[in-house]
Amino acid sequence: MIVHPVGRAALLVELDDLAGAQAFHAEVERRRADGRVVVRDVVPAARTVLLDGFATPDAARRVAADAPGWSVPPLVADDGPLVTLRVRFDGPDLDDVARCWDVAPADVVARLTTTELRVAFGGFAPGFGYLAGLPDELAVPRRATPRTVVPAGAVALAGTWAGVYPRESPGGWQIVGTAVDAALWDVDRDPPALLVPGTRVRFEDDA
Repeated sequence: MIVHPVGRAALLVELDDLAGAQAFHAEVERRRADGRVVVRDVVPAARTVLLDGFATPDAARRVAADAPGWSVPPLVADDGPLVTLRVRFDGPDLDDVARCWDVAPADVVARLTTTELRVAFGGFAPGFGYLAGLPDELAVPRRATPRTVVPAGAVALAGTWAGVYPRESPGGWQIVGTAVDAALWDVDRDPPALLVPGTRVRFEDDA
């Protein structure tokens, strides 16, 4: 773990890998919940966690000094809220993903609906969560030519990530289906994003 000061009252904590970042993020949230860490925003990424908005620079310095000595348990598989998304597996790239995995399209659907994913971090667009949990052997390349328009609700894969587009936008991921009736971003909801970091996600076949 390497802790970098950022600005007046923020810290960027650098971890070894995604698993370390997810475990540290969970530990920070536990400490926020019981008052041991008081910070406005916690923003996880693939190998870092940003802690932004300490009350004072001294508060940030105390956490910077203490964090390397924290006991951070590995992430527990069933820890965190669960969101189930109904998916119509009708994506234009489903056959391409099947060929990449050397299986039938039905087997792609079976694998995606029996694998529990987890939101590692958000990005790209409000409400978009990067879903981790697919093994390395199921990594798929991005499309050679990105689409100028990907519809809202598109369920797509790239590398070992899965994601659901919260709104219409360009995109280069492999589209395998469409989430049905999923409000991924709602400014009147608290929090606005349905898929916040730490949330467990399951796909359910809407066939």
